[in-house]
Amino acid sequence: MPEVIQKVQVNIPFTMLYDSYLDLFVERRLNPEIGLDAVALERFSFSDFKRIAETVYKNPVSITLHGPFMDLSPASKDPAVRALTRRRFEQLLELVPLFRPISVVCHAGYDWRRYGFDREEWIEGSLEMWSWLAKCLRNEGARLMLENVYEDGPQDIVVLFEDLEQFGVGFCLDTGHQAAFGKASLNDWLQGLGRYLGQLHLHDNHGQGDEHLAMGKGSIDFNQLFTYLKNRHTQPPLITLEPHEEKHLEQSLEYLAEIWPW
Repeated sequence: MPEVIQKVQVNIPFTMLYDSYLDLFVERRLNPEIGLDAVALERFSFSDFKRIAETVYKNPVSITLHGPFMDLSPASKDPAVRALTRRRFEQLLELVPLFRPISVVCHAGYDWRRYGFDREEWIEGSLEMWSWLAKCLRNEGARLMLENVYEDGPQDIVVLFEDLEQFGVGFCLDTGHQAAFGKASLNDWLQGLGRYLGQLHLHDNHGQGDEHLAMGKGSIDFNQLFTYLKNRHTQPPLITLEPHEEKHLEQSLEYLAEIWPW
């Protein structure tokens, strides 16, 4: 299992890392995917973020980041909402040189219930925001990954990756979101966006809600996913485990060790 630990990221909100889990991550040499939400961006100083980054990097680990998303809308028709969204991303960018992440994950943010009536405008606004952010991150050696949440299927967002490919933007497949909120099958997602796949968020559920269970404790077919990855014969994507309880981390690591294809 130590070999698996070295190959995956483990999500942790910055506030929880600062308040409770820093020692655990350092002692176990966990590769963190640090969530930078609005609460953390408002609460902590630059020196706080710097101290945590320096402490984590005392070990030879890799870091990924998860950008803020709550109540943000990169393609909002309201200029004030777009301005706030960009400001949060600017705060994120200020911290990128400290954490030196491999990738930064953000939510693609499409929901036909909200944006279906003006989809073209949503696409235009999204491309403007994501191309700006992707170029800024690339200049710092990081890659932007856009994650599925409430999208029905890959057709909802494939246009983003087609247009943003020039900036190196990758797809982050969240298995829990796909199972709980999506209407398309896992195979449809892999076939539709597999060529852009750069990262995975792995957690399980029973298809009714975003339970964030350990892998193997719900109904998601992870064997199908890893068979697909094995058959690609390409560089495997980054993998992030998203446990919401400590025991779920251990269970996911044990499960992943059994089906790891590389």
